[in-house]
Amino acid sequence: MSDLNKLGLAEARDALRAGDVTSVELTEACLKAIDEADALNAFVHKTPEIAMERAKAADERIKGGDAPSMCGLPIGIKDLFCTKGVPSQAASGILEGFKPEYESTVSQQLADAGAVMLGKLNMDEFAMGSSNETSVYGNAVSPWRCGNDDAQLTPGGSSGGSAAAVAADLCLAATGTDTGGSIRQPAAFVGITGIKPTYGRCSRWGIVAFASSLDQAGPMTKNVRDAAIMLETMCGHDAKDSTSADLAVPNFEAMLTGDIKGKKIGIPKEYRMDGMPAEIEKLWADGAAMLKDAGAEIVDISLPHTKYALPAYYVIAPAEASSNLARYDGVRYGHRAQLAQGDGITEMYEKTRAEGFGHEVQRRVMVGTYVLSAGFYDAYYNRARKVRTLIKKDFEDVFAAGVDAILTPATPSAAFGLGEMTEADPVQMYLNDVFTVTVNLAGLPGISVPAGLDTQGLPLGLQLIGRPWEEGDLLNTAYALENAAGFVAKPGKWW
Repeated sequence: MSDLNKLGLAEARDALRAGDVTSVELTEACLKAIDEADALNAFVHKTPEIAMERAKAADERIKGGDAPSMCGLPIGIKDLFCTKGVPSQAASGILEGFKPEYESTVSQQLADAGAVMLGKLNMDEFAMGSSNETSVYGNAVSPWRCGNDDAQLTPGGSSGGSAAAVAADLCLAATGTDTGGSIRQPAAFVGITGIKPTYGRCSRWGIVAFASSLDQAGPMTKNVRDAAIMLETMCGHDAKDSTSADLAVPNFEAMLTGDIKGKKIGIPKEYRMDGMPAEIEKLWADGAAMLKDAGAEIVDISLPHTKYALPAYYVIAPAEASSNLARYDGVRYGHRAQLAQGDGITEMYEKTRAEGFGHEVQRRVMVGTYVLSAGFYDAYYNRARKVRTLIKKDFEDVFAAGVDAILTPATPSAAFGLGEMTEADPVQMYLNDVFTVTVNLAGLPGISVPAGLDTQGLPLGLQLIGRPWEEGDLLNTAYALENAAGFVAKPGKWW
């Protein structure tokens, strides 16, 4: 078998069990692809020794008849996940040199299931960004290009390295995290599948915190079946995370029948934004038609508080970030600034944080500290929390009325060029999250599925939003959409 790195999880799993290929061969193919793809800057810490050790162990497990669903499958891990003995910096200078003495619950579950870690993947610093341009490692680059144009495109953010690596076949799948769209937006930009499960489905323990009431881990894969396989391994109750749900994890792959006859799919009128590109409108309409042809009933719905979602998100998330990031002070681990004679502890904190945090992180910490301050707590933070409750109620009302899933665009446009959205206007960048943040605010599962190409030949994704804890139904609806869309486009190799 050639081009083993181009296989998906399901294909590779079946080939491993049939004895057609070994995990060592799969892993070697991915490591070779990673070494050839330095121009993408997707992998920021390569772990070939760990990968080969795990691949050999996986081959022994498979020979012995003990092969869980992820056994022997090479994947990448986003740099936000703590990995024992391996640099885990959240793409930030302030965590320079940090090698945890422990493993995050999600990455440990994947390792226990036999998955092979190829290395750590690039991301926006502390997951704050939509383009992977805030990383201390420099930005990851999309494997896609606009026709013959050599201009580099963003792979999205914050899970940009994960998106680029999966789309470029450097790994079979990758972990991502999603606080306001950081799995779904990059997945849409590079033509892969990404699911954010219900808040509490995956443990947050050992994942560097950004906004604790919004953060959720999920898989980024080459198709919906692969997402189902990987999500099942990543899910499960964890006593170390107080927000982890004590619920049984279904066999998500077994639920992929493609039968959605009689399902009600809602189309929210509030997602029809002024100035929405015609090709996004068309993709959305085409997606609805595909689901209707598959037997679903398409209904118009209203989510009236949608227009307040972005402002509420950009109050709540920075507020939680300012609290979470207070622990990075240069005292216990990570970067510590050089001090001048006479400097005290206050100067050490100030200099360390000024040197260690990038501009976007500093901006959000300052915004968060401001909205939590005595004079503004009620005006901003408490009001945003109330808006969040109303947004959640909008979804509850729609689902109570019998809607099974909601169809929206995943992003307001295709991938944009690196450097196009300047730091001078951060709001322009924040608008990339317009279709995704509501899902995090309401704690719901959401999935992005590639559904077409724009006029420049770049991928466009559709988002499906599901009922809480119903990832199986959501994945099955996404599976039906994937089958109807028939998206098979891949980026041409230029790196």
